[in-house]
Amino acid sequence: MELLRIILPVFAIFAIGFIGQKSMGFETQTLSKMALYLMSPFLVFRTFYDTTFTTTYGYMLIYTLILCFTLIGFVYVISYFKRYSMRETCGLILASAFMNNGNYGTPVALFAFGAAGLDYAVVLMVIQQLVMCTVGVYYAAKGSPENDGISSALRAVRRMPIVYGAIAGVVFQQLNIPIEGSVSEALDLVANAAIPTIMIILGMQLAKISLRNVQVEKLTYSLILKLAISPVIAFIITLFLPVDEMLAAIMILMAAMPSAANTTMYALQFGTEPDFVSSATLVSTLFSLITLPLLLVVLL
Repeated sequence: MELLRIILPVFAIFAIGFIGQKSMGFETQTLSKMALYLMSPFLVFRTFYDTTFTTTYGYMLIYTLILCFTLIGFVYVISYFKRYSMRETCGLILASAFMNNGNYGTPVALFAFGAAGLDYAVVLMVIQQLVMCTVGVYYAAKGSPENDGISSALRAVRRMPIVYGAIAGVVFQQLNIPIEGSVSEALDLVANAAIPTIMIILGMQLAKISLRNVQVEKLTYSLILKLAISPVIAFIITLFLPVDEMLAAIMILMAAMPSAANTTMYALQFGTEPDFVSSATLVSTLFSLITLPLLLVVLL
């Protein structure tokens, strides 16, 4: 019951966007571009500015990369045997290889492990954001109908300001450049608004989806990869990393999170199967109400 009190607010924010889209209608692609290019970089900048990194965070990066590329490898194997097109393959990667460990995983980690767990979860969130805005954007652009090859995908990655926000945050921290007063307040306003804005946009996109047109086969593969295989891979990775028991448990928990909300924006931005990616996010989030409590019983 306590876990539901953490999860239900997430669904309430999705519902705001869902109801707004149904009642008024919005141009979701323009809004998603705003969140990606104008708001998210400030959230990443603040996190990197405020966080002092240690070798443990290096292990978190290794874990995130191995997990991501292992899941991508699984998708390529499935796509090879099912003869999916490049666009279908990239859509399945967006739906399966990136987890919602920010606006969903972080509060769950706080509930399960307390303040210490929250610190780990926030860093994992930022690392995941960086992987999504590079690897995720690469595959979103590669699967776009306007894609003209790998060079197009790489240009899309270079244009993502989140990467530069992270670099700027590290530079400001290392040079001890103070951010105070009204500048700090403005930064906090934009950074704090980024996650709920992304969640509302996801709700808007979900309102445009007809479940009658859901691609059941691909959705099934995505759910199995995201909610079942991903935490198993994470468990195996933690066996080889010198991390404490709490961090190992959080890594496994984050790997079991549903599909990331940000991938819906990437799919929208580049036209890479946005309906399928959004439906995978919705259905995996609903199924996580069953899978996450079961996993927490094992981890705690």
